Amino acid sequence: MKLKEVLDKTIKFFKDKGIETARLDAELLFAKALSLSRIDLYLKYDQPVSENELNICRDYVRRRAQGEPVAYITNSRGFFGYDFYVNSCVLIPRPETELLVETILEWTKKNPKESGYDLIDLGTGSGCIGLTLAKKLANSRATLVDSSAGAIEVAQKNAAQLKVEEHCAFVIESVGASVFKNKKFDIIVSNPPYISELDESIQQNVKKYEPHQALFAPEAGLSFLREWSSLGAKHLSRPAILAFEMGFDQGKVMKDHFQSLQIFDEVFIVKDLAGLDRHIVGVVHG
Repeated sequence: MKLKEVLDKTIKFFKDKGIETARLDAELLFAKALSLSRIDLYLKYDQPVSENELNICRDYVRRRAQGEPVAYITNSRGFFGYDFYVNSCVLIPRPETELLVETILEWTKKNPKESGYDLIDLGTGSGCIGLTLAKKLANSRATLVDSSAGAIEVAQKNAAQLKVEEHCAFVIESVGASVFKNKKFDIIVSNPPYISELDESIQQNVKKYEPHQALFAPEAGLSFLREWSSLGAKHLSRPAILAFEMGFDQGKVMKDHFQSLQIFDEVFIVKDLAGLDRHIVGVVHG
């Protein structure tokens, strides 16, 4: 059986299953299974597929048809132009989280530090935020914290892949006062669990496959947002930035919370590409 025939059948099968990104998903899965780039899939359209390769493709297609995210099947997700290893121990990086990185990088342009920044990423997961910042900000020192040993293992793998491991420290611990070790940080960042445990709108495949401890939080999803930001605010240098991702309906309460800490000189909300509140940011001037 030729590659074109198998790929076309898979795209039709995915469409029949109601998968909106049928072609993209099929291309990513086949590229992984056959160790090809997506472009090469079409350059080698008439190439026969071996029985062994076909079996790998079938397994990937079966998993995707059952709802498993492509990123977990391929163990790969792009973020800010870098390729990150992911598995079911960590959340799959989302495009809206790239805006959090962009916000911090914009702040660093206005607050340059030749010696590099001290940054901490709370609930790091795959490390996509902290490691991207470590890669972009020369000479910086990143501390990546997560209570999940599996997540830290993934973050360490990504640090090696990005060649920033020498600038990173990894801490397997629940976020509390001890993770800061009486240090001051120029950048404190987090994409914490912020979905209410009672939220029924969360996609079923997200609930089924992604780690619940990285998604859900008590107190209508606000528990970790409040706790971690309150802790972090006590460990900011001057100047410094503290920036967290949050739910689209949590902007007002989190802005009020940041202002109530009476630490920040400036508090603002960053909206995502859909125009929804997505990141809460507090800045301390020099």
